[in-house]
This record gives sequence, C-alpha cells and structure tokens, in this order.
Amino acid sequence: MGIIEKMRLDGKKGFVTGAARGIGKCTARAFAEAGADVAIVDMDIETAEATAREIAEATGRKVIPIWCDVTSETEVQDMVDAVVEKLGGLDFCHANAGIAINAPAELMTYEQWKKIMDVNLNSVFLTDTIAGRYMLTHGGGSIINTASMSGHIVNVPQPQCGYNASKAAVIQLTKSLAVEWAKCGVRVNSISPGYIGTELVLDAPKLQPLIKQWNELSPIGRMGKPEELMSIVVYLASDTASFTTGSDFIVDGGYTSF
Repeated sequence: MGIIEKMRLDGKKGFVTGAARGIGKCTARAFAEAGADVAIVDMDIETAEATAREIAEATGRKVIPIWCDVTSETEVQDMVDAVVEKLGGLDFCHANAGIAINAPAELMTYEQWKKIMDVNLNSVFLTDTIAGRYMLTHGGGSIINTASMSGHIVNVPQPQCGYNASKAAVIQLTKSLAVEWAKCGVRVNSISPGYIGTELVLDAPKLQPLIKQWNELSPIGRMGKPEELMSIVVYLASDTASFTTGSDFIVDGGYTSF
C-alpha cells in the first residue's frame, strides 16, 4: 500500500467538537473527504445540522450532527455513546471547541477566568478521557486536540492571559495522556494554529486593526485559512502517524519562529 492510500480514513469513525463552523467545520470535512464517517458536535445544533448536510452531500460519507455541552461530563459521555451507536465505533476525535476572552489581567473577573478554563481546558480533559476509555478497550485510536501558538508565546497587542494559559495547559495535557496511553495504542497529539481567518474573525469590525498588526508581525504576511489545517489532522488520524504521539504541531505561518 502506497503512502497516499495509508493516509485514507476509509472505515474509520470519529467526531469533532466545535465543528459547526470555522476550524472544526474544515477538519470535519477533511476527515470525511479522506473517507471517514464523522459527527459534527456543537451547541449550535441548527448550524451543526446544516454543516452535516453540506459535508455529507459533498463527500458521500455519513455525517451526523450531535448537540453537546462539552463542559458537562454527562453530556460528553452521552455524546461519545451516541457517536459509537450511530456511527458504529470510534477511531479518532478532534477536541476543538474553545473560546477567547480578551481582557487585561487586572480587570479580568474570576468568572471569566473560570469560563475560559472550563471551555478550553476542562472540556478537552473530558473529551479526551471519555473518548480514550472507549479507545483503550477497543483497539486504540487517535486523539487530536486544538491548542494554539498562544500556548507557546504571548500575543500582542491584545491581552489574553487566560486563553494563553489554557492553551499551554492543553499542550501539556496532550503530552501527559500520550505517555500514559502510548503502549495501549491510543495516540494523543495537538495542533497549535496561528491566527486563522475564520468567518467569526474576519467579520468582526473590532478585530480589523488587530488583523493588520498580526499580519505585519507574521513572516508570511497574512492570516492562515481554516483549510490549511486540513492535511495535518488527516495525517494525525491516519495510520501513517502510527509513530507520532505526544507532539504539538505549530501551524502559524512562521509567527513563533522569532
């Protein structure tokens, strides 16, 4: 079997959280284009349903929407159970849901801090461990977490200490789980995108001055596109990545290189 065939995900089943739009929508489509059946997991169920229909029609794969509050242990367990039941198994997952709150540290409320940690870190722990329990008893699998270049550097000019800290923690959680589960056939890796031009970012008027500065600071001179993350997640979910675990893949146009 050639390398391209090994990159295929035919017969594999998985899910993506925060997949109704943006990065999650693109990675879900990438998995489906590679041959996998995928669940679109999101709290915005109407958009998730539309995304599932769009990807299913474009790829011919089974794509289903599932509502889930990823900060709830019960809801995540129910979601994983539903994926296994409706798709027939679970071979990979992409824990992608996340939020950002830009506030100076001295003005950030404790409630804001806790919300960031709950969505960006605690939900990844719940998603990874609950999906991991299934994979550990069913022959292994691949878990992919969305961290951020913000887990490696401090962004400017916007203040976002909570976001940065949460994403750094996701990277360390990824490495810790990878070490614990390596001999059991469950691989755990993360991706650290740079500034990505999702619809929510590009359509936000208050971000336009920031985008100009971000682009000026980037060696490549522009924001990334969600589609430019598709190949790395397919690699990580595929059998070609059988020796890849505990790694964080920075995809940032060179932003963190200096």
